[in-house]
Amino acid sequence: NHSQVSRVPVAIKVLDVNDNAPEFASEHEAFLCENGKPGQVIQIVSAVDKDDPKNGHYFLYSLLPEMVNNPNFTIKKNEG
Repeated sequence: NHSQVSRVPVAIKVLDVNDNAPEFASEHEAFLCENGKPGQVIQIVSAVDKDDPKNGHYFLYSLLPEMVNNPNFTIKKNEG
């Protein structure tokens, strides 16, 4: 039912010290149904950086400090 659809923009701040800023590896648009379960993965993101990696690239995703204790949204590191 399109009358019950909500959209929420997510702002991403990129901190980068090299020539090229990191970019998402692909376009992302996440959907979450009202019957979603707590802890359910709703989106996996990955990034690429065109700078030459001397020791390999490492990306860190984090919430703003005021959002860290928000029980409705978390970010977890994808091991591997």
